[in-house]
Amino acid sequence: QVQLQESGPGLVKPSQTLSLTCTVSGGSITTNYYYCSWIRQPPGKGLEWLGAIDYSGNIYTSPSLKSRTSIARDTSKNQFTLQLRSVTPEDTAVYYCACDVAIVTTTTNYRGQGAQVTVSS
Repeated sequence: QVQLQESGPGLVKPSQTLSLTCTVSGGSITTNYYYCSWIRQPPGKGLEWLGAIDYSGNIYTSPSLKSRTSIARDTSKNQFTLQLRSVTPEDTAVYYCACDVAIVTTTTNYRGQGAQVTVSS
């Protein structure tokens, strides 16, 4: 069973960088076909896709956040990371990491429990 766990500071000051790590267990993020994403949900709003990294290391980012977002991975730790620069209170949200794993004709979605990040001075 694939499991994901987000980790990182719960409080970030405005203008600083938000950094989160997703640790994946029960499967390797370099295996065909893992597609792992970062998603967030601000209070009272819907889910917003921030970006993703696939099993080959290709990175995809939301056009609206591309200038502030960096996604990377550490294959030795089976982790992928999110950095969001120059944060404002509008970046306050629950941040989720998720992986879609495609095997033959079946795709299964696994998601972490979420990490609350508050941007405040």
